[in-house]
Amino acid sequence: MNSRETSLPAMEATLLWRPDRPELRFLPEGPTPLQPGVFSWVAIQHGPDATMGSINIFDIARQSNRSIDLPGRPGFAKPTTVENVFIVGCERSLGFFHTLSGQWEPLVSDIDADVEGTIINDGTIYGNNVLFGTKDLEFATPKASLYLFRGDENQLVRLAGGQVCSNGKDVIDRGAGGLFLLDIDSPTRKLVQYPLDLAGGRLGEPQTLIDFGDVPGVPDGMVLTPDEQSAIISFYNPDPAPFGITRQYSLLNGQPEFEWRTPGSPRATCPALVEDASGKIVLIITTAVEFMPQEQRAQAPNAGCLFVAETDFNAPPLTPRFPLQNA
Repeated sequence: MNSRETSLPAMEATLLWRPDRPELRFLPEGPTPLQPGVFSWVAIQHGPDATMGSINIFDIARQSNRSIDLPGRPGFAKPTTVENVFIVGCERSLGFFHTLSGQWEPLVSDIDADVEGTIINDGTIYGNNVLFGTKDLEFATPKASLYLFRGDENQLVRLAGGQVCSNGKDVIDRGAGGLFLLDIDSPTRKLVQYPLDLAGGRLGEPQTLIDFGDVPGVPDGMVLTPDEQSAIISFYNPDPAPFGITRQYSLLNGQPEFEWRTPGSPRATCPALVEDASGKIVLIITTAVEFMPQEQRAQAPNAGCLFVAETDFNAPPLTPRFPLQNA
């Protein structure tokens, strides 16, 4: 479906938090609900030449952020069934990170060992499985891959290759219709779905659900609506623009349904639906400064900030937690 829409309802998001350290504004991504009023996010890279990033825990009501350095650049960090323990894709390893002690426990290392210049990017949890992708650091060569990590067998399976930047993803269970992996390979500017065979470690042929060819920017992070009938996707716009775009699209017909705008911050990276302390469901949007020219920074004073916006949802989507045996 073509994503053009001339009369799309829109709302301006509100500035939630301006990071107090410049390294936290470089590339925030991956907001994930932890409990009412609290969510995590990752600073993928602490600056243009940095080789490390962090997990961050943000309390909405208190406007407080706790940042914990990681041993490299994270692509994602998802909660487990043990408090203060996350499963993290970091550089080319997947492992557990303990936010209280700083302990890092690798599960699988040397991911993408047959190519150079890639690291882990976005990921999602489904049961005791982790589905994640890698990205080419130069954003140019289709050498990145999609992976399945089976927690029961501690086994890594390469599902597909030939990607440039494997980004937002989720798994939908259509009952008798089977499992599907929803995936954004950012440079192709499409959301596709693959039939997913977890037991066999295989993907079927991809089907294009939405073509974002005429939207300013590159599709980046994604979250499904609570009824799993729509997807909310943030767009990273490298060009000067008065605001960034995060849109909700129907998964049934590919049409845009709503738009949230981040004023003064065109490089929107990832959305998340979070229950705040009062029980309202709000949309959190992360944005980035990453490699923004200085002259453009003057036109984007909120680049790298976190935003919040109202929604009409009555319940948040379920946040899967990776199961740990000692939970």
